Amino acid sequence: MTEISTLGEFGLIDRLTKNIKPKNESTVYGVGDDCAVLHYPNKEVLVTSDMLMEGIHFDLTYTTMEQVGYKAAMENISDIFAMNGTPRQLIVSIAVDKRFSIENMDEFYAGLRAACDKWNIDIVGGDTTSTRTGLAISITLIGEADKADIVYRNGAKETDLICVTGDLGAAYMGLQLLEREKTVYYEQYDALAKKVSEAKKTGNAQNLKALETDLNTLNDFRPDFAGKEYIIDRQLKPEARGDIIARLRELNIRPTAMMDISDGLSSELLHICKQSHCGCRVYEKQIPIDYQTAVMAEELNMNVTTCAMNGGEDYELLFTVPIGDHEKIEGLEGVRQIGYITKEALGYQLIARDGNEFEITAQGWNALL
Repeated sequence: MTEISTLGEFGLIDRLTKNIKPKNESTVYGVGDDCAVLHYPNKEVLVTSDMLMEGIHFDLTYTTMEQVGYKAAMENISDIFAMNGTPRQLIVSIAVDKRFSIENMDEFYAGLRAACDKWNIDIVGGDTTSTRTGLAISITLIGEADKADIVYRNGAKETDLICVTGDLGAAYMGLQLLEREKTVYYEQYDALAKKVSEAKKTGNAQNLKALETDLNTLNDFRPDFAGKEYIIDRQLKPEARGDIIARLRELNIRPTAMMDISDGLSSELLHICKQSHCGCRVYEKQIPIDYQTAVMAEELNMNVTTCAMNGGEDYELLFTVPIGDHEKIEGLEGVRQIGYITKEALGYQLIARDGNEFEITAQGWNALL
């Protein structure tokens, strides 16, 4: 591994960005000067930003640097799609401590660029610095949209259909599986390390050698995730749903309100309802859940509907459409109608499979807790 200090800040930036070429007409000038230069004639400019901290938003015990880069970009790309916009330029700033090498940064940028290349996004700048507290990432993404096309959270109307893309709860189940295996690993590691320490004290060379071999084997251990690949990928490598945005445009469907599901379906539903001054009725049996998600929830003795409602990090789209678009939506692959918008006075209700009604409360991710 090569220390970052051998290149210096500007040398590192040059290495990471040397092959980046602008792909969008709105990118007049990208990396290489004090500022990027952008030009958006007759368009509204959309800007979103995320801060990601090691130990809070990602865990390098089971996440590769490439996956961190890919996910960091996709989270922001999803925000632009949630406004019915098109992402165009990305700015990335990173702070690293001495644990990280030049090769680590290459891996991070490989993931970042893979996500950007998928949606034709230009990386136009950023910053690098050192830290004593692990890896910190700040992403700013710029997009565009015609003024008439932008979809806010506050446009839902009574009788609108509530729709979601893909399936829900898989990312949360993937996280639970990864955290379980991490706990098992560290329990085994600590137990073996204790035995190694005791063998050194007693001077039992034969036993010490065997224990150190076991410890080295454990260091190379990789859990068997066969049959659970989908939920692992949903956590480590999410995909923004620009494909659905494209299909909605093709079908001339303009959502009345829209968000991406980053903090959990329940939280996002309440955001839309409260900002639109309306209520909702959502049907448990209509919430799309993948088979692997259901199996993992059963294995962990968790309620799968609770996971789907509150898990978060699925980066699917939650949106409302006029009831007149029912037939168009019904035939759209990858989209499920899960309920409808009501009067505000009727509140926020989840209709269980047995017909009982429960008030929806926000139990999703809170970044400040």
